[in-house]
Amino acid sequence: MKNRKSQSAVIRFGPALKALFLCLLIAGSAVGFVWQKGQIYQLGQQILQREIHLKQLKDTNQKLGDQLAMLCSPPMLDKRARELNLGLGPAQPSQIWRLPEPAPVSSEYQNAARRLAARQTGATTQ
Repeated sequence: MKNRKSQSAVIRFGPALKALFLCLLIAGSAVGFVWQKGQIYQLGQQILQREIHLKQLKDTNQKLGDQLAMLCSPPMLDKRARELNLGLGPAQPSQIWRLPEPAPVSSEYQNAARRLAARQTGATTQ
């Protein structure tokens, strides 16, 4: 049988080092797990707060949209114009101009206009 004194230090402390490494690995994993759970909780709280804020913004947007629709309605505009004494009223027939609908442009005319435009741009670049 060999004497323990003649065994190298690595062989004597090997099992202890393996146990220490295993304990550190388990402890590190546990700390990482707890940290990760804390991060998940914080992110969940942030999501909840932002969803609440989004709902408030949607409610405010809805109220402002309803208010805008009310303020833009013809009866409300008429009432406001009377309040400010702007002297506005319905248009007189002499103030209305009727414009005739332009006739559709033929494809021959469009092609001629394109050729003319191409010639003019070609002449300016030379």
